[in-house]
Amino acid sequence: MRYIPHTPDEYQAMLDALNISSVDELFEDIPEQARLKRPLDLPKALSEMELSQHLSRLAGENLNVNEVPSFLGGGYYDRYIPAAVGALASRGEFVTSYTPYQAELSQGTLAAIFEFQSMIQSLTGTYAAQASMYDGASAVGEAALLALGQGRGRTEVAALKGLHPDSLQVVKTYVQARGAKLVVADSLEDLEAQVGPQTAAVLIQYPDMLGQVTLAPRAIERAHQVGALAVAACDPVALALLTPPGEMGADIVVGEGQPLGNHLTYGGPTFGYFAVQKPFVRKIPGRLVGVAKDVEGRRGFVLTLQAREQHIRREKATSNICSNHSLNALMATIYMALVGSSGLREVALRSAQMAHYLEERLRSLGLERAPSPSAPFLYEFAIHVPGDVDDLNRHLLDKKILGGFHLGRFDQSWRGLWQLAVSERRTKADCDRLVEEVAQWMSR
Repeated sequence: MRYIPHTPDEYQAMLDALNISSVDELFEDIPEQARLKRPLDLPKALSEMELSQHLSRLAGENLNVNEVPSFLGGGYYDRYIPAAVGALASRGEFVTSYTPYQAELSQGTLAAIFEFQSMIQSLTGTYAAQASMYDGASAVGEAALLALGQGRGRTEVAALKGLHPDSLQVVKTYVQARGAKLVVADSLEDLEAQVGPQTAAVLIQYPDMLGQVTLAPRAIERAHQVGALAVAACDPVALALLTPPGEMGADIVVGEGQPLGNHLTYGGPTFGYFAVQKPFVRKIPGRLVGVAKDVEGRRGFVLTLQAREQHIRREKATSNICSNHSLNALMATIYMALVGSSGLREVALRSAQMAHYLEERLRSLGLERAPSPSAPFLYEFAIHVPGDVDDLNRHLLDKKILGGFHLGRFDQSWRGLWQLAVSERRTKADCDRLVEEVAQWMSR
């Protein structure tokens, strides 16, 4: 069956209305040499049943985290998502990725976003959070831009090397467009030496790519000593156990929201979160949902702040963020409401306990954790591997185990470092099996 919505007579009626004789005339502005003069090189058409079978065969070639244990982390985690999250988020009232403009028609969606903001604000220890961002990396980039805008001529943004490399690349792209530069420090001591009067922001990750959780207080303090803003990028689940950065003095807290009720789905779509202290609320990118009262005194929800160029003068706009990932943020809201604060803490705690068990087992093989075997970590850590990390991961994949990241792919100085993440879905048997296969690989 062919799915063509218009009849030949309807096509002709449209051509007559446009006063043209053929569809080709619609493309006259496209240079002749740029036009394709032949039919598209497509395979033979399939029936619906044949296509369904073909797609099933293709899907069967993939491994997914419901079939094999995964120890991948680096910002995206294999966490358990209650069935109610998908069931509620897929209701017709919610199936949109866009923020509503007509508050009187969208009270339910605005109420859900307001709850999301409140939960993120509480989790990060800040004054307010906005309606979500595209992803964690762009949230870090927008934080750098906010700081440069507040910096009154400052031209540098400093970051600790433990910030996710994807975020570093986004920040570099963003600040270069503003005529500023990104300075990356290899260590906390290096950071303290490099920041100065030209530094608009200090960016840190908490915990960082190596799993370190101890660097944030000193980095925040150093940022404020030179008059810069302190920006912390955080895994939100980790904040259920760690001191919120806002309580340590961070001015902006951002991060990737995927661990909160969003599936991995090949890396997206997900959402980023963005929270600030009170002095920066009016500089926040995107939108902020607030509570108001109607003429009869009833509580309602509105888009309180929309400081982007579609709504105010371009020179006063805070950002070109045009939307937010409302559906993804909704899933996070449902997830956090279902598990509650104690449940989220339990998720983080179980992950941490199993990660420490795995690290202890790997240490018994003679593998040492980086940067220091005694440094505290949560549920993600990096270890030195005696050999080719990529070869180890291939060996594990052959055994139906998804190993960790080879951090050397991001930075040559991290060559040989293997980053492992352990979620609440990993069992003792999963960890024991990983250790057994690592031992077998090492003995070859």
